[in-house]
Amino acid sequence: MGVRSLAAALCVVVALAGGAWAGEGEAVLEEMTVVGEKLVTPTRQTNEQVYTGTEITRSGLKLSGTRAETSVFEAMGALPGVQVESVDPFGLAAEQKNTRVRGVRGFLGSMTVEGVPNWGGNPMGPREYIYDMENFESLAIYKGAIPAGLGTGVGARGGAVELRPRWPEEEPGLDLNLSVGGNAYSRAFSRVDSGRLWPSDTAFSASASWTDAEKWKGPGDLGPRVNANFMVDQPWRGEDSIRVWVNHNHVEQDLYRSLGYDDIRDLHGNYRADFNESLTGVKGQDILYYENNRAEHENTDILAVIPFTFNETFKATFKPYYSVENADIYQGMASQGGVVQKRMRDIERLGLLSQLDTDLQLARLSVGHLFESGDMQINTDIFHPTSGEFINHSIRTENDGNGYVNSPFATLAGAAGILDWQVGLKYFRYDEPASKGYTSVAGVLTEAPDLARDSRVYDVWLPSAGVSLTLNETFQPYASYGRSHIRPYSYVPLINLYNSKRAKFQAAGVTLEELFDGYDMETSDNFELGLRITGERFDITPVVFYSIHDNLLTTVYDPRVGESYAQNVGEATGYGVEVESNIYATKDLTVFVNPSYTRLTYADDLTYQGSTLEAEGEQVVDTPQWMVKAGLVWKYMGFEVVPSVRYMGERHGDVEHEERVDDYVVGDLSVKYVHRDLDFADGIRLSLDLYNLFNTEYVSMINASDDTREGGAGYYVGAPFTAVFSVGLEF
Repeated sequence: MGVRSLAAALCVVVALAGGAWAGEGEAVLEEMTVVGEKLVTPTRQTNEQVYTGTEITRSGLKLSGTRAETSVFEAMGALPGVQVESVDPFGLAAEQKNTRVRGVRGFLGSMTVEGVPNWGGNPMGPREYIYDMENFESLAIYKGAIPAGLGTGVGARGGAVELRPRWPEEEPGLDLNLSVGGNAYSRAFSRVDSGRLWPSDTAFSASASWTDAEKWKGPGDLGPRVNANFMVDQPWRGEDSIRVWVNHNHVEQDLYRSLGYDDIRDLHGNYRADFNESLTGVKGQDILYYENNRAEHENTDILAVIPFTFNETFKATFKPYYSVENADIYQGMASQGGVVQKRMRDIERLGLLSQLDTDLQLARLSVGHLFESGDMQINTDIFHPTSGEFINHSIRTENDGNGYVNSPFATLAGAAGILDWQVGLKYFRYDEPASKGYTSVAGVLTEAPDLARDSRVYDVWLPSAGVSLTLNETFQPYASYGRSHIRPYSYVPLINLYNSKRAKFQAAGVTLEELFDGYDMETSDNFELGLRITGERFDITPVVFYSIHDNLLTTVYDPRVGESYAQNVGEATGYGVEVESNIYATKDLTVFVNPSYTRLTYADDLTYQGSTLEAEGEQVVDTPQWMVKAGLVWKYMGFEVVPSVRYMGERHGDVEHEERVDDYVVGDLSVKYVHRDLDFADGIRLSLDLYNLFNTEYVSMINASDDTREGGAGYYVGAPFTAVFSVGLEF
């Protein structure tokens, strides 16, 4: 599938747009004064002057349909430069979906709720599956320069997402929604809003959802997933309101099995290959038993927004937060003749994001600080795949206290005539605690000095700047620069390697501490030049970007032990073009076409096991050069019809481009109907989402690092045609 398929799919969208447009008639177009509903808009932080991000509106969040109700990543899928890969049609497969933002892996990015960071370890990065998206008003995405005041936690090299809550409504209300679909999919969601309650003017909202589905291939389920959310809005001083957010999510699910490159070369024959439904009694086969490959995740997050307006000049905001995560993940491993590894994550974070905004008349000054204390315990045990009996502890570490993030920041923003400008500076410091390491024999733990790690400090300065010109109502050119980072990650693979080759490392006099001496923070310098073109019937934003990436985690060869392992020594360069475009053909018809071109390449060849890999100038693994998302939104007498297509260009699963993955085009269709002013309700909503409309067989997700060698990637195919029907009531 290639350019012809893409062209044909785009022609379908254009033809539909043309037919709907022609149906309105020329006279209606000339008289029309109301443009279509915006799906995406430029955005910025409230203390800034230059629009450096993109906001997906409530209408834009609905473009992805049901699958975006439980997945932030799926809700982002229509944007240019944002690559979303998933094995599941419903957005339910936690940590079995990938994103890349301008070629950089999404788990290296940041996600926040109201600016408060959401992240975890193993893997590092956001937990995007823990929210019900019905509880958000919009989300903002920053792909280049990251606002200094955004609480990016441990880093945002892969961009930053800010989720903007749908705080309690002013009037009482009740939303109910029930969805059913293929593969026994079912979802029930409800939200109640109290409205303002006399005499305190308190408003609250409470929501709950239950979601479940069978896997579309192989045995097992993707649920149940249970979510509960509670919000409070309490006025307390003038126009200030204290807001509190509580979110709890619990999900149990069986995993999908990855395929090898030889498997996907016969894509049709292996499309439904998955884990085994029963045990065989053979260890090497029973690691593929589906109940040996499952996960359970539980997350609870609490935050508050406490503003204090002193006067028209000074305003302070305090955002205390608390987060706890517990996860158990079972996966069959071929090592040691076949075992089941259980990864256990116990993560607790406590923090405060504070900010003071000052209006200096000629400019706005904001200063603030993010503090976070984190206790992260990541350990593993191993079990017999057939009997399920405990065999031994694998990784056992004990931290000497918590890790601490301290990140003060300042921004200054102003305007002079047609010129808007801003500058920002953030300092990031992470104090990592010392840790003890243990060996285990028959489950008995013994402290091992060569497995100990010293405390260390990682820090970096993060400048940013932006400028824009409002030439007239139509043209607004802008430019921005920002440095982003991510604290060191991927600790477990390094510890696993050392444990498995411990005798070899000890003979060479190499400790685990020495391996971690080569870890550092990855950084990216991001430059962006764009032009916002706005008319009555369109808005188009072409963007050119350029990025320099340093200290990338890259596999190197150590001749002392004859082994290869990851160190922060890589460099890469990225550049490309993106276009966000919305055409408001009539007040009822919006057409969107969002193409992007991305080049992200390594600066040098890589060395692995003593051999040179020809990586210089090659596109980074799993990064297509071309992507296009296109579709239309047509409204007529309560109906809303949204046909869309997405094209992803060819990718590669290894750094030397020996494993080529074909490009693909997937078409989706969403049909909604809303009827208002019923006798028994304020409105009823009916919707039908059809995913992968033409039942295309394609590789969706590639599980690989940027420097993965041939034979090292895992491939996951995209889900086939899937239908979901929903009915909702509003009171």
